[in-house]
Amino acid sequence: MEPQSGLRVAVILPCYNEAAAIAQTVASFRAALPDAAIYVYDNNSRDDTVGVARAAGAIVRTERIQGKGAVVRRMFADVDADVYVMADGDATYDAASAPAMVARLVDEQLDMIVGTRIGEAAAAYRRGHRFGNAMLTGMLAQLFGRSFTDILSGYRVFSRRFVKSFPVLSVGFEIETEISVHALELKMPLGEVETPYFARPDGSESKLSTYRDGWRILRTIAMLYRIERPLWFFGAIGTVLALLAVVLAVPLAITYMNTGLVPRVPTAILVTGLMILAALNGFAGLILDTVVRGRREVRRLAYLSHPAPTRGGA
Repeated sequence: MEPQSGLRVAVILPCYNEAAAIAQTVASFRAALPDAAIYVYDNNSRDDTVGVARAAGAIVRTERIQGKGAVVRRMFADVDADVYVMADGDATYDAASAPAMVARLVDEQLDMIVGTRIGEAAAAYRRGHRFGNAMLTGMLAQLFGRSFTDILSGYRVFSRRFVKSFPVLSVGFEIETEISVHALELKMPLGEVETPYFARPDGSESKLSTYRDGWRILRTIAMLYRIERPLWFFGAIGTVLALLAVVLAVPLAITYMNTGLVPRVPTAILVTGLMILAALNGFAGLILDTVVRGRREVRRLAYLSHPAPTRGGA
């Protein structure tokens, strides 16, 4: 559908077992964006999410590969629009904020607006989730020189050129981190808008696990350092190995200077092996750093192949 501005706006809602909340979510976005097409992508729900969403007037599609990342990959590939509004189907995000987010994206020709969550209830925003969010925020600021206030927010507005140039690789809830990294890596024009964040309605249950998803966050942090800054990552490993080798080699060197003998041959072999490993890590970091730069150039060219959003359409 096309609003008066000529822009085709699509609301895309990934869902898993959200029968208790999806009708309210669809109705809220229909009221906020009456000209938008609203898509609900079901991810093998065991309840009546599909039937409720269809009855609410949404365009319902299905993704069989389990995981939010898989659903986002399918939505970005299938849905054709100029502006994309992505939120969860659990009625926790404020649909009334969407028109202002869309307007800012278009007026300032941005590629992504992040809905920064302001909790309206204590149950809305878990303490463990806040901690993981703060860790990722600080890490991305170190990696890219800038970050977001709410890295893990699932409420975002995208331009077409963001969506169609984004190679989704994540499977699960780490998709928000991958989206943020993609935007920061290509130095896209970005923005944030504070939005209310509500507790789930009765009968709706969170799919997040504090410990499982906390481990995913830690693993994502390590993965990002390895992928985005391989020279730092492998250089740090090489430095530790080299320092360990030097510590072990000092007594051997002192003994050799005093006696002309190397009595601990296994230690000498270990020192040699550690120095070889340190050198290999250093070279691996240098080579992978070159690969990362080439990958960024390719992503940037794919991104630039699409025009920025304008009132006349993208």
